[in-house]
Amino acid sequence: MTLLRNVDLNLLEALAVLLEERHVTRAADRYHLSQSAMSRVLQRLRETFGDELLVRTPNGYEPTRRGRQIQSELAVILPRLEMLLRGEVFDPAKATGNLRIHCTDYATSVLGPGLLPRLVREAPGISFSVSPLTDQSFTDVEQGRADLVIAGVIAPPSLRWQTLFEEEFVCLLAREHPCTAERLSIGDFLAHPHVVITVLADSQTMVERRLDEHGLRRPTGLRVPYFSAAAAALPGTELIAALPRRGALPYADHPDYRIAEAPEELPPFPYGMAWHPRVDDDPAHRWLRQAVRDATEQVTGQQADPTSDPSRPAPPTVTIEHEHT
Repeated sequence: MTLLRNVDLNLLEALAVLLEERHVTRAADRYHLSQSAMSRVLQRLRETFGDELLVRTPNGYEPTRRGRQIQSELAVILPRLEMLLRGEVFDPAKATGNLRIHCTDYATSVLGPGLLPRLVREAPGISFSVSPLTDQSFTDVEQGRADLVIAGVIAPPSLRWQTLFEEEFVCLLAREHPCTAERLSIGDFLAHPHVVITVLADSQTMVERRLDEHGLRRPTGLRVPYFSAAAAALPGTELIAALPRRGALPYADHPDYRIAEAPEELPPFPYGMAWHPRVDDDPAHRWLRQAVRDATEQVTGQQADPTSDPSRPAPPTVTIEHEHT
């Protein structure tokens, strides 16, 4: 315990911020210090740990091997210290801090109306941030840079996963689209160009993965980053957008659009949330997860899947997919 008595524990939170931001100025802004003060903090940390922790490269600062190890440890230690000091009592009306959610515009449009106002109303002292889902979202949760991922991409086994509801694909078309069937055949589906939502890069989309199982490939006419952008591109074209049903419902009565059932080759898929096991018992995180479940119940009229046990690791990981909202 001799080393612990000689260390200012406040430095650990500053180190976590520095390792997350990998930029002294951004870390200083986030930690409410001047740049020069944060530089002095970094120097103290280097002396404390006997390691450079962050080194300058042509692409900016990068953590050393020791720095990455410490970052992983801090992601577990700091929440536990916070819970130790705070105790088990959690009152959202009096709570402070930050909670960070990664999801797509589909999730914000479907769950947002029942979730976001509640978060702000019940916990005015907590700063909430909603960031786009990216290839790094699950890594961000593992390393403490994000608290929760809401997506149709089942999390890796290192994270917890709970299915919120089952979703299915439909095809959103322009009203004058030549395909007029209530359900598109796979032939019609593949005969026209598609607008693809590229939420995640360097991986197959859910649609591509399902089609690949049948040895099929769809033509791509346009790629966009958002579900709302995919819908906006359809009028006046023969493009097809394969969207989650709940994401297409706002266009059901719009005169410029028509919704058709997707081919049977595109089956339903689970939609859920993922978090790190270290926050299983964190009162603030439990409150956040329950708020997501309650918002889900408002949308679906059903409680989150009771067979999806959030106290256990997530099921085996699947390929990360673009259109899996």
